Amino acid sequence: MDEIEWADFAKVELRVGTIVEAEAFPEARRPAYRLHVDFGEAIGMRKSSAQITELYEPAELIGKQVVAVVNFPPKQIGPMTSECLVTGFHREDGAVVLATPDMAVPNGAKLA
Repeated sequence: MDEIEWADFAKVELRVGTIVEAEAFPEARRPAYRLHVDFGEAIGMRKSSAQITELYEPAELIGKQVVAVVNFPPKQIGPMTSECLVTGFHREDGAVVLATPDMAVPNGAKLA
């Protein structure tokens, strides 16, 4: 594992947002959802493609807070431009479990 400097970590904007829309993303190469995440007034709404279809249904994602990187450059994924990277952890079976705060925090809150 490569060590990084504090300055490297400080460059990553990990923020909390609330999923306000989730739908199937059939154009993605691997099964995914198209998410619309609200990061509050300062950052606004961002779109993301998330390969989380094994453990989550779109309806249950609405209102869920997630941790995402908001300062990557936009990335074209099929017909959609992804504007943030929603984070999660791989289980042993390969399924992704979303990284979420265990209590509600304001949208846009930065990881401390």
